Amino acid sequence: MSKCEQCIVKQFNSLKSLTKEELMRVSSCKTSKIIKKGEVIFEEGEILNGVYCVKDGICKLSKLSENGKDQIVKMVVKGQLLGQRSLIIEEASNLQAVALNDMEVCFIPKSEIITDLQKNSKFTFDVLQEMAHDLKEADDVIVNMAQKSVRQRLAETLIYIHQNFGVNPDGTLSVLLSREDYASIVGTATESAIRVLSQFKKEGLIATLGKFIKIEDLNGLKRVE
Repeated sequence: MSKCEQCIVKQFNSLKSLTKEELMRVSSCKTSKIIKKGEVIFEEGEILNGVYCVKDGICKLSKLSENGKDQIVKMVVKGQLLGQRSLIIEEASNLQAVALNDMEVCFIPKSEIITDLQKNSKFTFDVLQEMAHDLKEADDVIVNMAQKSVRQRLAETLIYIHQNFGVNPDGTLSVLLSREDYASIVGTATESAIRVLSQFKKEGLIATLGKFIKIEDLNGLKRVE
């Protein structure tokens, strides 16, 4: 099990602001675990007594709507933290986290890191910055839902995945999402997402290889209306 002070992943999140001594103490109390694709990391309504640092893999954060459908709010990747709100407020999680591929995460108990939050102002500021960024992303999602078409939202989702997660050797998007997942991200019915993806394919914007999607015309996707 790698030590936090030697782990390169911390450079991508607020843990980078902890001192070597603080990181060594955190490292001694963290627990690492492997989470298989499709497994739940934590449930909506669960009390999180700490934060998860994603060492490898990708997960989706989603919320169950009143009609029983999942709305994907965000995708979290290697280097990011899960559950930072639990450090600030005593509230149950309002989202569910599910692994999109095999993951390795480290869990840091709140009891061990809360002192650092109170004493290390740089760490506190970094945590607040990340939460502010999350709020900005949430605002953008709300505006996009209200002002952009399903075609635009789906095109932007494909571009986002391409730019942030890269592609496989054959050019397909490295993150394999179900058609239901795509529908959940853009806030539409699965049938609508499938129909729009078929339109994109006919227009030469994308190609499909089994369940995988390959972007054929990135600039074309950016011009979708």
